[in-house]
Amino acid sequence: MESTATPPWEAKKKKASRGLLRKMVLWSLGLGVLALVISGMQPKPIPVETAEISRGPLTVHVVEEGRTRIRNRYIVAAPVVGNMRRVSLKAGDEVKAGETILTVIEPALPPLLDARSQAQAEARVQAAEAGRLRAQESLEMARTNARFAMANWDRVNKTSEAGSISVNDRDNIERESRMREQEVRANEFALKVAEYELAQARAALLSLTSPAEGAAAVDVRSPVNGRVLKVMQESAMMVTAGTPLVEIGDPADLEIEAEILSRDAVSIRPGAEVQVEQWGGDESLKARVRRIEPAAFTKVSALGVEEQRVIVLCDLDRTEAASPLGDRFRVEVRIAVWQDKDVLLVPGGALFREGGDWLAFLLREGRAVKTRVQVGRSDGRQSQVLGGLKAGDTVLMHPPDNVKDGVEVVRRVIESTGTDSN
Repeated sequence: MESTATPPWEAKKKKASRGLLRKMVLWSLGLGVLALVISGMQPKPIPVETAEISRGPLTVHVVEEGRTRIRNRYIVAAPVVGNMRRVSLKAGDEVKAGETILTVIEPALPPLLDARSQAQAEARVQAAEAGRLRAQESLEMARTNARFAMANWDRVNKTSEAGSISVNDRDNIERESRMREQEVRANEFALKVAEYELAQARAALLSLTSPAEGAAAVDVRSPVNGRVLKVMQESAMMVTAGTPLVEIGDPADLEIEAEILSRDAVSIRPGAEVQVEQWGGDESLKARVRRIEPAAFTKVSALGVEEQRVIVLCDLDRTEAASPLGDRFRVEVRIAVWQDKDVLLVPGGALFREGGDWLAFLLREGRAVKTRVQVGRSDGRQSQVLGGLKAGDTVLMHPPDNVKDGVEVVRRVIESTGTDSN
């Protein structure tokens, strides 16, 4: 009978081999845990946003709140002393020159006639006649200037096709022709006002020299075409000569008035481009600076700081596009004070201050490199690079606090901007 029992030396071999395998497994697990701990202690690349330095146009603006206002406005006053009837017109009603009756004044009993009153009335008539003559001469001068400007503009239109004049000069000549046309309109308005003032002065003299004829009611008519802006005296009452009754203007003839800080106003030039924003429309309106008033005034800001401000007047290029606007509407103006069509640009979010220097982080071989940058002009979103960077460099946008010089970084993937990722 054969024996099936395992020899003692074979049993010892099997136990030794199982013990060695168990030790190898334990050592492998220990080494794996140690490798995980070491890799976890290694610093990981910091995800960052990046932007590329490139060349492009840059325009520096002065941004300030502004108000629209009607260029030519007229306050109709009572021509004689008497009882005024109630004004039936409301703000916004259309009026026509010489046709629309604003109100009717029934003259009171005429005062005692004396030499002094008559001399004063005659002097007012003479002054009104002189004012009308001056307005006529100003209108003729404005028309002459307008004809010359339009002729010059026509010549430029014909010669500019051959490239014989710069774009800047062409724009200035076009602006000059438009300004001359607006001056003609303003002087025509002033002539109508002067004629109406002459009629008022003659009516006042008539009430003194011919009380019987002047006893009839006086119709106060609109001197110009436009709309009623404000009714200053609506109720029937006794008025004296010169009492303001109604304010009239043309809402289509708008300009923009902006109060600019004096330190910013010194860099603004007549003819500068203006973008009108925050006015209620979908697109910004285009305008140009017409005048910078020479005198500043003191204004207290919302923080209680006294500021020196200057009135800057701007003309809209297309008044029909601004038809929804009215008098004294709030807008925001962006006045161009400097521009260049080809400059090296860096986004404002890539720059930060360290002492008195501007710095930025460059992305080189997967690491952030701190670089000093010489910065020129800025529009708040992009800045002009004068030194320290070159076209094609990649900079970090809004670097976090844990980004230091030489730290390993990686580009962050942002779907909305399409930023690349390593």
